[in-house]
Amino acid sequence: MKKILLIAFLFSSTGTFAQRFLEATAGSTHWADSTLKKLSKKQKIAQLMVIRTSTTSPSGVTFFEKDVLKYIRKYNIGSICLFQGTSIQQAMLINKLQAKAKTPLMVCVDGETGLGMRFSDVVPFPDQLTIGAVQHPSIAYNVGETIAAQCKRIGIQVDYAPVVDINNNPANPVINFRSFGEDKYKVASFGSSIMKGMQDNGILACAKHFPGHGDVSVDSHYDLPVINKSFAQLDELELYPFKTMIKDGIGSVMVAHLYIPAIDTTANRATSLSPDNVSKLLRQDLGFKGLTFTDALEMKGVSKFFPQGEAAVQSLIAGNDMLCLPGDIKGSIRKVRKAIRKKELSWKDIDEKVNRVLLAKYNLGLHEVTKIDTHSLASDLNARTNGLKQQVYKNAITLLRNDNSQLLSNLKAKRVAYIGVGIDKANQFAGELGSRLKADFYYLPYSASQVSADSLLQLIGDKYDAVILGVHKYKKYPAGNFGVNEDVVRFINTLGNKENVFSFIFGNPYLISNFSETKNLVACYEDDPLMHDTAIDFIEGRLIPGGSLPVTVSPKYLFGSGIKAKPVSFTSQGR
Repeated sequence: MKKILLIAFLFSSTGTFAQRFLEATAGSTHWADSTLKKLSKKQKIAQLMVIRTSTTSPSGVTFFEKDVLKYIRKYNIGSICLFQGTSIQQAMLINKLQAKAKTPLMVCVDGETGLGMRFSDVVPFPDQLTIGAVQHPSIAYNVGETIAAQCKRIGIQVDYAPVVDINNNPANPVINFRSFGEDKYKVASFGSSIMKGMQDNGILACAKHFPGHGDVSVDSHYDLPVINKSFAQLDELELYPFKTMIKDGIGSVMVAHLYIPAIDTTANRATSLSPDNVSKLLRQDLGFKGLTFTDALEMKGVSKFFPQGEAAVQSLIAGNDMLCLPGDIKGSIRKVRKAIRKKELSWKDIDEKVNRVLLAKYNLGLHEVTKIDTHSLASDLNARTNGLKQQVYKNAITLLRNDNSQLLSNLKAKRVAYIGVGIDKANQFAGELGSRLKADFYYLPYSASQVSADSLLQLIGDKYDAVILGVHKYKKYPAGNFGVNEDVVRFINTLGNKENVFSFIFGNPYLISNFSETKNLVACYEDDPLMHDTAIDFIEGRLIPGGSLPVTVSPKYLFGSGIKAKPVSFTSQGR
């Protein structure tokens, strides 16, 4: 009987996270109502805006402190989004802005790999595609839990993560390695696990980019991508992770800038501006009850067709709550007020949205803002990153082919060479091979010509019992074959097709499509010292790879490929 009651509780509790962040208790209702009454009409609209605090340029990081303070003073802006800078810079800025804000600021970060994705002195977690090579969702939960601890430590309430787009297009120029992979069940399972890790610990997670940005060939930062699929196809694939996460209680959703005729046939109307997508599909059909954020309204996918003030208006009409990076604050407020006068929107609509935002602020603890302690801040933010990264790496590294099972045995008694492709000096991997195995080093840059590649092949010849080939520092996105030219590909294949060569691909696994006939092959996903050490553990027999490919990279290496990787079903697995 107890077991039945527990199961009933677990099922009844699904979907409660979103409501919890918008929970209307006596305390939250009183605070939200009293705060709303104090806001002017302009301030109400400004409460729905998220503005950028910094950016990068050739000269370095630029903070917009004066501009943000101006918008706080003039409009009582509702939210900020942190980008570049150090943790101390961010903490000091947050402290200053919160002290000046009439209504507490909701502090957001676009941190798919934790705060290290943005803060220069914080170690990032692995890319989601790397985590997608892991077999156990509990590890994804641990990543979410640790990201939440980072956010809590520095006064952040919302992280725009996880990405739950299904990367079913290897040429995707904007999602790609940011996705958990191509399998809808795994994307949903790992997305929910990271979300629960964050939301169990008081940080609002954000599933993005609704209704699914994985099957595009255009980057919405620069233009409006078109997805010509039937709704049945979208419902079967792209929408699956979002439906799962809504059921599991995701607190917020970020809406993408996509043109999908199956959802809305209005010419050039992005899904972020479409009532059919936001109000009907997301809210009405899928039953989402949390907060919605637009993707950045400064992106060309929407601003190309709707100047930023107009994009803000259309986003609110569509049913969104929060306007992310609207650009022209004054112009956006003016155009929203004009839309209200034209009865395209109403003040009731605005009040309802502001009330939802204020309830979220209260339930995220913003009714009692505390000053961030900057003592040992960077150290605290990095306290658990390397240990957890190592856990991810040990469970992600994937053995794809091993024709010569004796190649790595007794290496200390063999003549060993290390070939570093894409580098011109020793990295951690090379250093360990040199100190442990007395390996000779050779390097080949991506700018190498066929002549120099052939010369290196002749130089290596048949002098070595074992050759370790490492492919490093190639581009993360697929344009131009990741920056690897044909002569270098030919070199890797010529060498890798020998029985005495073991190839390690340190980076995006889609590059492996070039090397399907390599005799001994490991996918390493990332190219940093911790992954280098993980590869060394494999070489020396201390680690049995348990990872599997999160995507299909060639007809030979399909999703799930991996020697000694135990298959796991993700249709019902949680934490």
